[in-house]
Amino acid sequence: MEAARVSVRAERIDLAAELERFAPGGDAGAVVTFTGYCRDEGGRLSALELEHYPGMAEREIGRIAAEAMDRWELIRILCIHRHGMIRPGEEIVLVACASIHRGAAFEAASFVMDFMKTRAPFWKREHLKDGTIGGWVEAKDTDDAASDRWHRL
Repeated sequence: MEAARVSVRAERIDLAAELERFAPGGDAGAVVTFTGYCRDEGGRLSALELEHYPGMAEREIGRIAAEAMDRWELIRILCIHRHGMIRPGEEIVLVACASIHRGAAFEAASFVMDFMKTRAPFWKREHLKDGTIGGWVEAKDTDDAASDRWHRL
């Protein structure tokens, strides 16, 4: 398996299959995973539409993964991000980081998520249960603050 694997796709993420394929065998002392899910926003959301810039999204996530590999002693990293219509309760993103020690795996997974939220070209729009389509979701200042902390570490 390659050291960094990136995928952007519409299909659901088979978490068990992806993590079984990712398993580092005896090389790692730790694997940290993060799975992000679509919320129902208090029962008002029927779906979240995610659009991306094809090709550019994969390249940017690849750069983020490579930066994590350079910054921490990772054995391998997996980043899967979905696009299209995603229903509440469905997974949006999976990040897995394998390392000899848990600290590097935890930090790298957090780093990757913070930068995917701010640098990867994805746009979100809410589809509401009442049949209306909301506007495009604005970026949050908290996301910028989360990625900004890595420049100070």
